[in-house]
Amino acid sequence: MNAAKYRFEGSEMNNKLLMGHPSGLFVLFFTEMWERFSYYGMRAILVLFLTSALIDGGWAWSREDALGLYGTYTMLVYFSPILGGWLADKYFGYRNAIVWGALIMALGHAAMAFDTPWSLYIGIGLLVAGNGLFKPNMTSIINGMYVNAQAKKDGAFTIFYMGVNAGAFLGILLCGYIGETQGWHYGFSLAGVFMFLGTLQFWLAQGIFGKVGLSPSKAKEYESISENKESTTTHEVVPPNVQRDRYIVVGVLGFFTIFFWAAFEQAGGSMTIFAKDYTNRVLEGDAASLFRIANTLLTIVPLVIITYVLFKLFQITFKKYALSNLFLGTSFVIIWAIVLWMLNNQFSEIKTEVPASWFSILNSFYIITFAPLFSKLWESKYNPSATVKFGAGLILLGLGFGILAYGSASISQGEQTASVSMIFLILAYLLHTLGELTLSPVGLSYVSKLVPAAKIGLMYGLWYIAIGMGNKAAGSMGGMIDTITAQYDMSTFFLIFTIIPIIAGLVLMALTPIMNRLMHGIK
Repeated sequence: MNAAKYRFEGSEMNNKLLMGHPSGLFVLFFTEMWERFSYYGMRAILVLFLTSALIDGGWAWSREDALGLYGTYTMLVYFSPILGGWLADKYFGYRNAIVWGALIMALGHAAMAFDTPWSLYIGIGLLVAGNGLFKPNMTSIINGMYVNAQAKKDGAFTIFYMGVNAGAFLGILLCGYIGETQGWHYGFSLAGVFMFLGTLQFWLAQGIFGKVGLSPSKAKEYESISENKESTTTHEVVPPNVQRDRYIVVGVLGFFTIFFWAAFEQAGGSMTIFAKDYTNRVLEGDAASLFRIANTLLTIVPLVIITYVLFKLFQITFKKYALSNLFLGTSFVIIWAIVLWMLNNQFSEIKTEVPASWFSILNSFYIITFAPLFSKLWESKYNPSATVKFGAGLILLGLGFGILAYGSASISQGEQTASVSMIFLILAYLLHTLGELTLSPVGLSYVSKLVPAAKIGLMYGLWYIAIGMGNKAAGSMGGMIDTITAQYDMSTFFLIFTIIPIIAGLVLMALTPIMNRLMHGIK
């Protein structure tokens, strides 16, 4: 099916639609999926590994030290894209930067297969460097494809975000399970396999993007030999005062983004500790059976959905990009084999101990479930303004922590362990995810709308710096969990993350009339 209402940049094949969007979007969808498998698989078990006892294969670090390293790592992951975006804009092109970044990250996971301090730090360094080249340039290619289809961007970024979270879901599920049951470093290294296969899949299918994402010199060469000399791309000439106002909007949204991620990223830190030490995770009898059935559905249903999307993409692209599709298909065969092996192991157990990392997959599951709904909402007449979306995201996030504050009210001052019901984490992750869907993918979309095309890579880098600052704050604040629970209690700790995001969300919503004027017609 060819595009009728919109003309997307890229090859003719790119204008064959899947779910109302160009097929190239789904090449990016699966490439990003493996990179997020890498990042979230690492994120799920890093703190657990560092704080676990030596007898359990961990390094027995204090919670404060472990969360400090976690915060630094996640901060640098989001700081490095400013350099990667600049290099891609000026020299490499987005596509080359993605390939090199993915290969460097694969090497980082290979280093982490070894159980030594130097290999851990080298691995983290390579992951940070590779991510800097990879992350901003995926979104830059999307922006290039949609330059003449601005109205479709919010929906495109939401679908892309579904791919992000498909990778996060699988990475947390499989790296978490293998890390906690088979050995931490098996979990760390698993993602390297998929990162490498994802690199090959993208590299072999990149022709679908046409000239989008090429280096500046290659783009000129492409245009000079192209049979179609007519360009459909139009560039708006924006007066300096209008562009200045739009930069202000990006800055304000970026500032409030820091508050969001400072709270949201407790998922990989204090919320993981809460799951490990304060949540009842041992299930027996009917409760264990119910969990196994629910976990099977939770695992299989999203994987079936993603596999279906893969099949639909194959129908469009296999004839021209067969080898790329074979590498992608091989990845899914391996994933299905590991998933079925894991589920078989769980059903053979007399009682079930839910892995502490398991709760993190709820965020990804909820996103895979709700992302299509939000994508349609943003394309409907009920699409609210940027500040309303961001404000709602912050408020929903705060309410999720309110549930944790309520659920931990029974934990006494200074307690190091407890046995709170799982339901509080399950509900908290639901609200956090709904908040994330109203803020994170929409933020990427608004940056692309408000910033000139020539500055996209650089501005995505600056946007990720704001997220990195939030991540570092998350590690620092989460590292205070022992201090706050000793002086007050666990409920007070979570109330901090309840109150601050809700206040920030209300303030941002109150700024809506001013921000709408500063956007000068951008919707």
